[in-house]
Amino acid sequence: MIQASKVVLESERAESTEGRRLHFYAKGENIPLVSQGVWQVCQGLVQLSTLCQNGEEIWLGWAEPSTFFGNWFSLLTAYQATALSDVHLIWFSLAEINASPRLASAMLPQMVRRMRQTEALLAIAGQRRVEDRLQRLLSLMKQEIGQPIAEGTRLGVRLTHQNLANAIGTTRVTITRLLSKLKKEGAITLGSDRHIILKDGYFTNIGNW
Repeated sequence: MIQASKVVLESERAESTEGRRLHFYAKGENIPLVSQGVWQVCQGLVQLSTLCQNGEEIWLGWAEPSTFFGNWFSLLTAYQATALSDVHLIWFSLAEINASPRLASAMLPQMVRRMRQTEALLAIAGQRRVEDRLQRLLSLMKQEIGQPIAEGTRLGVRLTHQNLANAIGTTRVTITRLLSKLKKEGAITLGSDRHIILKDGYFTNIGNW
């Protein structure tokens, strides 16, 4: 069933990109958001976040290939999107979406997936201990963007300690300390490309809050 769903998504993405311009943003670049339309990720990973009044960044989730994102989906005024990796995006105007039942239908499962992701992040934020928040975040990312390899599960994007700190509302120093502890415990390692690898037998508690 999962494989079949992936085939459908790939087919929908191929149809939607046919004859359309691909927009490229390098890792770390901010992606412009306007109210007249939405982006769809064709390749790469996009971080969605907001800024507090004190300037701190709060993660709202991430957009993977096939996922739509934009101001249209949010009530937040300080809503922003940043490329977590090199990304290719395609643009759809609201007029196109309103005029195309096929396109509107393709958006629905992606919106449901983003809603589930947001609920999971809210549950993570409700954990009192920072260590629990980090472990549950890694569990969620393992499920959402994990790539099975011989050593375990490789997260599909290189995350900085600050990225993880913003995601769970803590400091970069705390994340560095907790990741060092997980390395000593044998729960994680880093690949040659500095991507986090989650070892088998760990981080399987997603949903068991």
